[in-house]
Amino acid sequence: QVQLVESGGGLVQPGGSLRLSCAASGNIGAIVVMGWYRQAPEKQRELVATITNRDITTYADSVKERSTISRDSAENTVYLQMNSLKPEDTAVYYCNALIKQSGGVAFMMYWGKGTLVTVSS
Repeated sequence: QVQLVESGGGLVQPGGSLRLSCAASGNIGAIVVMGWYRQAPEKQRELVATITNRDITTYADSVKERSTISRDSAENTVYLQMNSLKPEDTAVYYCNALIKQSGGVAFMMYWGKGTLVTVSS
């Protein structure tokens, strides 16, 4: 089994910063890509940022000037640093990873349970 556990969400004032973490654990053989998605109330889940096992990154246009995604491959952990937060960044942030289990033959997509980020004064 593989688990993704997010941390770092909370209440932040507009203009503030936040660092989200997501640790993958369990029977991990290889990780191809890890990333963050978010879902605001009454909206569809959307991509925030991703990072591959070769450190190739992608960002949503709405966050790319304000965010940095990084990873610690030894710890199977991905981070998302977000700065200059806006009320519209309020959402549940979900960690996502494409992982092949040890001894497995196929990569599968895994999701964390999410962490709430609220940007409000």
